[in-house]
Amino acid sequence: MNRGINTRCAILIVDDEEGIRHGLKNFFIRQGFSVFEAAGFDSALAVAGEQHIDVAIIDIRLKDGRDGIDLLRELRSAESDLIEIIITGYGSIDSAVTSMKEGASDYILKPIDNKKLLNTVIRNLELRSLKNENYFLKRELMDRFLTNQFITQNRELLQLIQRADRIKDEPVTILISGESGTGKEVMARYIHFSSNRREGRFVTINCAALSENLLLSELFGHEKGAFTGAIERKIGKFEIADRGTLFLDEISEMSRDIQAKLLRVIEENSFERVGSNKRIHVDVRIIAATNTDLEQLIREGRFREDLYYRINVMRFHLTPLRTRKEDIHLLVNHFVQKYNRLYNKKVERFSDKALTAIAAYPWPGNVRELENVVNQAVLLSDGEIIEVQDLKKSHFLGQDRETPAIDFSDFVSLKETVSDVVARYEKRIIEHFLERNKYNQSKTALDLSLTRKTLAEKMHKYNLKPR
Repeated sequence: MNRGINTRCAILIVDDEEGIRHGLKNFFIRQGFSVFEAAGFDSALAVAGEQHIDVAIIDIRLKDGRDGIDLLRELRSAESDLIEIIITGYGSIDSAVTSMKEGASDYILKPIDNKKLLNTVIRNLELRSLKNENYFLKRELMDRFLTNQFITQNRELLQLIQRADRIKDEPVTILISGESGTGKEVMARYIHFSSNRREGRFVTINCAALSENLLLSELFGHEKGAFTGAIERKIGKFEIADRGTLFLDEISEMSRDIQAKLLRVIEENSFERVGSNKRIHVDVRIIAATNTDLEQLIREGRFREDLYYRINVMRFHLTPLRTRKEDIHLLVNHFVQKYNRLYNKKVERFSDKALTAIAAYPWPGNVRELENVVNQAVLLSDGEIIEVQDLKKSHFLGQDRETPAIDFSDFVSLKETVSDVVARYEKRIIEHFLERNKYNQSKTALDLSLTRKTLAEKMHKYNLKPR
């Protein structure tokens, strides 16, 4: 009977017939509820003023000159979350409509079917519980992604966040660029969850993770029978994101055919499901992300120039972690607290030597790689302070992860030298995971948060093959 509802919830029964009050009171007490009763308007308000009430069962006609709808208004003004069920022996369309307009949860005619009334009470308690759960889950998600969740004191990134705050309520398409792991999705979530679209859905899709046909279906949906295997209608990401935000990660991996369809959606705010001619209109803000040079892809004929200008209305470029060392300490502290909560640990901080070792590392995997290292360090920690030897347990900061020597006799420029150092670290990291996974590229790509295509390109670049 309970179905997950706490039956110690309190019920107030308001009826001027003592027999009905007595019968309902005994019935609900047997079901495990806490029950109060009142014969009229004033006595009901007195009980509600002294007791927390979850459900009020109210007779629409009361003998003291006030009706149940007046009482409904008074009780609701004091407790907006109150479930109110109207009962009456004088059934009429008008009174039913009036009570529902005033916020009644349900309307039941006398003679009362106790089982039906019980089911009505439990159903409304379940609905209230789901509503509250949804609210707190949404708040939890917002806390996870907001709480000023772009952790930075870098002047350039702070300026980007200020720009985002200025345009986040506008229906403009946004392009976020930057290396893998710099926080492109974090920025997209910040824009969505702090904007006037926060009540809508934030929907993500990785354009590199799906074949062309699957991506087409994921974006636009399909009708039953649209192709072999389409055994039922599928709703696409654009429909799901209506009145919200659609985040298109690695947009550079879209085929030109899908690029053309995306361009049309942006221009017309409408599309057809695969296998249908019916136009579906949506209100979706698009945020695209890329870790590649789209301008170069345009020159190579791999990305449409007209789509580029459509998605590049506002541009945010996130700089790599190695160029904003001032953020590392902030991020380490943030991730320590995050994984303390997750693993029920009590790590206070990283030692000065551990922070120095971390600051000396170029972080080719950027913030994502740093989070991974802190995650492992907290998980494996035995004390309250993370030392250098704790970092050596990490896959990234092993004993051989000292800063490589630089041959200054061949120095050309800072940019070229840093790129060379990053490439050397990147090669060693990829090689480490390939060997650990016995050159299983799918598993390695997953561990490194890369697509298989990107991993294959890097393996070719560094000539990494099974030994």
